[in-house]
Amino acid sequence: MTQQYSPSELLICLASRVMEDGTTAFIGTGIPMLAASLAQAMHAPNLVPVFEFGGTGAILEKLPLAVGDMRTYNKGIAASGICDIMETSQRGFIEFGFLGGAQIDKYGNLNSTVIGDHAHPKVRLPGSGGGNDVGSACWRTIAIMIHDKRRFMEKIDFVTTPGFLSGPGAREEAGLPRNTGPYRVVTNLCTLGYDDETKRMTLLSLNPGVTVDDVIENTGFELLMAEEIIQNDPPTDKELKILREEVDPDGLYRK
Repeated sequence: MTQQYSPSELLICLASRVMEDGTTAFIGTGIPMLAASLAQAMHAPNLVPVFEFGGTGAILEKLPLAVGDMRTYNKGIAASGICDIMETSQRGFIEFGFLGGAQIDKYGNLNSTVIGDHAHPKVRLPGSGGGNDVGSACWRTIAIMIHDKRRFMEKIDFVTTPGFLSGPGAREEAGLPRNTGPYRVVTNLCTLGYDDETKRMTLLSLNPGVTVDDVIENTGFELLMAEEIIQNDPPTDKELKILREEVDPDGLYRK
């Protein structure tokens, strides 16, 4: 029987499973780092992590504390800089981009800039960092978020990172690369994707113990439903062992 696990550990394992072997992935600080490290240890030994400050292809033997940590270069294939990395994504060489945010809407637009009016905000957030670049240029973006109505909103307060903007064709009209955009949203309740035609967020699978009604109750807009909504498997004993003993033994992020 699977051991008990925390909500953060579940998020890390679910995000890790999305990472495919032999692909490039733009990795941010926190849960994406743990997920990438776990993926390399579990099923994706040839995953190429890309970090904003210039580390490419690091073997994540020890958890980096930030995207500029020296461990983001460990046994890597390149050590460059921010401009090189952003240009690499603009040239179409980065397949996955992992993002977070305070708010998200049904088209996958993300806000990490302000809560409230931009000129007179209630809360000023960290801002874009590389979020806009990742969402604009990577082929497929994956958002990792806590799921509640304050975050999943009909209209977000500010578009920091473009998703599908206002719907089908909007990214292309804005000059963004064709066939790029949001791919998945991994939350503490479920995994969501996007409908090919309408570009709207769609419920794909539920986390253990979560119902469709739970997801609807915590979403501030109408979700589309996949034809078959499946159940996400809980973290396995092997995943938890690697995560706790090798990836983050000090519990810096997983707790």
